Amino acid sequence: MPAIELDNLTKVFASGVTAVDRLSLDVADGEFVVLVGPSGCGKTTALRMIAGLERVTSGTVSISGQVVNDISPRRRDVAMVFQNYALYPHLTVYDNIGFALANAGVQKAERDRRIRAAAAALGLSDLLRRKPRQLSGGQRQRVAMGRAIVREPKVFLMDEPLSNLDAKLRVWMRGEVLRVHKSIGAATVYVTHDQVEAMTMGDRIAVLNAGILQQFGPPADLYARPVNLFVARFIGSPEMNVYQAATDTDGALVLGSQRLAFGQGPAPGRRGEPVVVGIRPEDLTLGAPGDPGALTAEVRAVEQLGSELHAFFAIDARPPGGEEATVRNVDQDEALPGQAHNGVARLDPRSGVRPGSRVTFRVDPARLYFFDPATGQATAWPSGQPGQPAPAASASATAGPPP
Repeated sequence: MPAIELDNLTKVFASGVTAVDRLSLDVADGEFVVLVGPSGCGKTTALRMIAGLERVTSGTVSISGQVVNDISPRRRDVAMVFQNYALYPHLTVYDNIGFALANAGVQKAERDRRIRAAAAALGLSDLLRRKPRQLSGGQRQRVAMGRAIVREPKVFLMDEPLSNLDAKLRVWMRGEVLRVHKSIGAATVYVTHDQVEAMTMGDRIAVLNAGILQQFGPPADLYARPVNLFVARFIGSPEMNVYQAATDTDGALVLGSQRLAFGQGPAPGRRGEPVVVGIRPEDLTLGAPGDPGALTAEVRAVEQLGSELHAFFAIDARPPGGEEATVRNVDQDEALPGQAHNGVARLDPRSGVRPGSRVTFRVDPARLYFFDPATGQATAWPSGQPGQPAPAASASATAGPPP
């Protein structure tokens, strides 16, 4: 049986706001599941309902097969690690780690064994007599984790535990969290708004938006087979370029004045009708005018990241001698001064691309994503096979193999 099972879990606050809407998912014993989404999407509320810190409006939370809706937090056998560490400033590291054990009346010898074992696992053995004010941010977070570990719970819940750390320390702590998780083997639910963190840590990822589960599956599946536009744009950095386009009578894809011919057949959708097309930044390569699938663009800005280069561009959509055609990134806000671009490409840093230069990108038709312009659901993935669209407003949408 799953270690954690959520069945149509719903939370409606007194104000009438629905924070979580019919959320259904399961977490296997030893699995690391990440809840990810933008601020306000309901992920922390869902975590707090699992912990018992938030009352469930409807639906059920089950832990090890037992419905725990009416069971107090302390009796649910869960341990929670918070964003703000929540350490007692007057206690030593040793006493902070062992605080819950002391309250539970665990014998001193057993308490000492668990505290020292947790401290050794987290590299805190030399810091046990220090107070929190004498520790770095990373050390404090490890103490907070140690306090959860010593309880030896069935379930670990982590609410953005690394968000207060600097970028370099966050990367290191990701590995530490996963190392400790694997050594303990308990089911873990981890909340973050950082999709890179989610992709690198989760065995499976649940993407939420406005309280509704958009897709739940392994990271690679969410990246390669997003069920809708929201997931497609949220998963991936830089995010997917998504454009309103059309198919002409020959089945070619038309973006403004530019035309992409499909050597292996027409673009998905009916000829002459609008379509939404997605292009991952890494699937844009430099080419030459006249190449199959060529798009002309003006580079507006460049980010040099050492191992790669991000070129922000505007597609040239002006027909020769005619009016400028509109090519916009779907849902893109009005461009700010100096940020008038509608796409980004991930290139080799030695490409020589500079701001102000005009370049030709080659688009491989086999690497395009297609979405229904009315619903935003996926209709085709890069394999060229039809996608499996998620049910509208579904609380249990998952991506599966194309039919």
